[in-house]
Amino acid sequence: MNYFKDVEGLPVSLISERTQFNLGPGAVNANPTVQDTKTGTTTVGVIGKDCVILAADQRAVMGHIADKGVVKVYPLTEFVGVTIAGTVGDSLALIRFLRAQANLYEVERESKITPNALASLLSNVLNNNRYYPFIFQPILGGMNSKPELFEITPYGGIMKKDDYAITGSGTTFAMTTLDNEYKANLSEADAIALAVKAVSAAKNRDIYSGGESVTVLVFDKKGHRIIDRKEIDKIVSKIKFN
Repeated sequence: MNYFKDVEGLPVSLISERTQFNLGPGAVNANPTVQDTKTGTTTVGVIGKDCVILAADQRAVMGHIADKGVVKVYPLTEFVGVTIAGTVGDSLALIRFLRAQANLYEVERESKITPNALASLLSNVLNNNRYYPFIFQPILGGMNSKPELFEITPYGGIMKKDDYAITGSGTTFAMTTLDNEYKANLSEADAIALAVKAVSAAKNRDIYSGGESVTVLVFDKKGHRIIDRKEIDKIVSKIKFN
């Protein structure tokens, strides 16, 4: 069995050999229930002037609130990151895979991998598994010569965004805030504040979104950084909802 395929010139060890177990004869539970931790989730991406903001709530559920401080925004490289919505196991497996392939790409080619290239790679892996899909709907964004932002579906569809992106159960509530308040060429501070407000709006109305705070990751021409909890708390304290 060939575990290596060529994706746009990049040798990729595809994590696509996913198999379903066949139950043998005998007394078994006819309706087995297997639960993985789910992130519930509201994640957003916002394009500002020379920056990309990725933000997410911090609640994980598994029939109950399993965790209130979950990280759902991850850097893949110094200039590219991803948010996660879906099951934690699938999401983290794909993040490890993308990080490994990005490192391999940069070592072999001696150049930085772009957000567009990583989005294409992830799309190919997800589409290859469309009949037994990963429960994973990310936002991928970062810096190339300019900010780049993508929504990617669990079946590998890619939607390039010029303003903002949203995934997760709180999409409707976050979208209202972003539709009403997004403007082109936002400053970094304003883009961060808008991302936090959009996630907070979802936390206020969506029972599957919540957690102790909002995780925010900023990408610019210098690289990436995580916004300190104290800064997030200052922004949240100024937000008012009916």
